[in-house]
Amino acid sequence: MRLSRDLLIRGISYKLQEKACGGLSKAVARKLESLSADPSLRNKSKPAPPISLKPGVRLVREWRGRTHLVLICADGVEWRGRRYTSLSAVAREITGARWSGPRFFGLSKAERRFVERAEDRHAEA
Repeated sequence: MRLSRDLLIRGISYKLQEKACGGLSKAVARKLESLSADPSLRNKSKPAPPISLKPGVRLVREWRGRTHLVLICADGVEWRGRRYTSLSAVAREITGARWSGPRFFGLSKAERRFVERAEDRHAEA
């Protein structure tokens, strides 16, 4: 009984606030309507595509006046003669902070495609 009374109070409070301050914009109302109409669209965010750099690719990044070269290997990455499991681990070693490795090394979606195409050209030669 208490739950239904609380919901009623919230509903009335919202309506009073809506009258005083205005409601949702038409664009937001349409978006909510479309989401409620198609339940398959709920909680459907696509994860970022994984980075697939082939072994042998070298990434270069300058950080605080020093140039860092990372070699992509079949079982991880190599930096300064040591193997790491991911680019993020290397970025953490270089900066001392938690960075996304792909972001630290500048691998945007467009740049990923460029790196992959460059690898393909070297393989053909």
